[in-house]
Amino acid sequence: MPHLHILGICGTFMGGIALLARSLGYSVSGSDTGVYPPMSTQLAEAGIELLSGYQPEHLQPAPDLVIVGNALSRGNPAVEYMLRTGLRYTSGPQWLAEHCLSDTWVLAVAGTHGKTSCSSMLAWILAQAGLEPGFLIGGVPKNFGVSAQPGAGRFFVVEADEYDTAFFDKRSKFVHYRPRTLVLNNLEFDHADIFPDLAAIQRQCHHLVRTVPDNGLIITPADDVSVAEVLAQGCWSPQQSFADNAPADWQVQSASPDGQNFTVCYQGQPVGQVTWPWTGQHNIRNALAALAAAQHVGVGPEQGIVALNDFAHVQRRMELRGTVRGIQVLDDFAHHPTAIRLTLQGLRAQVGDQRIIAVLEPGSNSLRLGVHVEQLAAALAAADQVYLFAPPDLAWSPEQVLVELGSALQIYTDTAAIVQQVATTAQPGDSILVMSNRSFEQIHTRLLGALAG
Repeated sequence: MPHLHILGICGTFMGGIALLARSLGYSVSGSDTGVYPPMSTQLAEAGIELLSGYQPEHLQPAPDLVIVGNALSRGNPAVEYMLRTGLRYTSGPQWLAEHCLSDTWVLAVAGTHGKTSCSSMLAWILAQAGLEPGFLIGGVPKNFGVSAQPGAGRFFVVEADEYDTAFFDKRSKFVHYRPRTLVLNNLEFDHADIFPDLAAIQRQCHHLVRTVPDNGLIITPADDVSVAEVLAQGCWSPQQSFADNAPADWQVQSASPDGQNFTVCYQGQPVGQVTWPWTGQHNIRNALAALAAAQHVGVGPEQGIVALNDFAHVQRRMELRGTVRGIQVLDDFAHHPTAIRLTLQGLRAQVGDQRIIAVLEPGSNSLRLGVHVEQLAAALAAADQVYLFAPPDLAWSPEQVLVELGSALQIYTDTAAIVQQVATTAQPGDSILVMSNRSFEQIHTRLLGALAG
């Protein structure tokens, strides 16, 4: 049994690679420094050995192949040992392309926001249609309980991330995937640690567009200028559009303010009604894109809507972590002002005048560097109280940037103080929305414990 060792195994993408390799019969181990749920739990349940840190000893005896995550760089002890001793190595996207995507119909979901949710919806629709898809998603869809599986059919759904591939391959991950069906959900500047501007991301997206065949399909929002600019560089594939409030192939009618009920229309004709517990305009748009992609592989919208009505969403996407004394604690992955704004607007539409307490960790590299912070105060405006965790490496002043929030804003450098203050002031009927793309020192569990106490 070939042995693979994965450097950076606990990232959502690399953890998915580990699960796929284990399912395909490989012996898998891995190293990482940040080990926390849900990925650590998945890997442990799959019987995959996790090693802390990046010691050269982790690569002894020599594995048959080392898969290197994009968080690893030159100077890392394991990377230097791997290169010095001539071990065979590859990247996660390249391994995925060679071992899981060849000879399959790849459905890829790309874009700045909504990739995880939309790809989870799409995989669930195909599964409910009996197509037994494989998938690799940057989160854990609750309908499946795992972030990746090889599947038994001819279709594979992949969350197509624009982040770079590895220290030795600076192309975006998605360039490796060669989809026949491509969703390009939206496009904004992000990942400021590797991209200098939006044009650089658009260039990578156009590389992706170039790989879609002329019998494929590219699904895009009708109202996104940045996506339109990508297609204007050249497109050789059929296209379909979606929008919630503009002319498009896929549209909505009669949407409730919170987004939990809406009628889907295809080419001007109603095809069914989605009724689910998920809020927000962004989830409606993700649903339209998923339905369009599913139709391309033969699953009609009526069948797709039935599946969406049973969609259980994804861990850490407006996930209810618990309710204590009538106070609900929600967890969301929001990593960008646009995602923060849409998430809070959806929650506000659901809870009405009841209080929303936002607890935010600027976890993404872009937020910590200060990119888009001029949008952050407006993004948080729907919350009644905002508790901001300011880590030591924050490159901007919250007091100056978020001055518009006035007395609604409290800034802390210690999560224990946040837990104590929120637990003291929260009242029955409040919604505590925790937003971070990191572990946030497990503040969700600590808040629930403090509320109960």
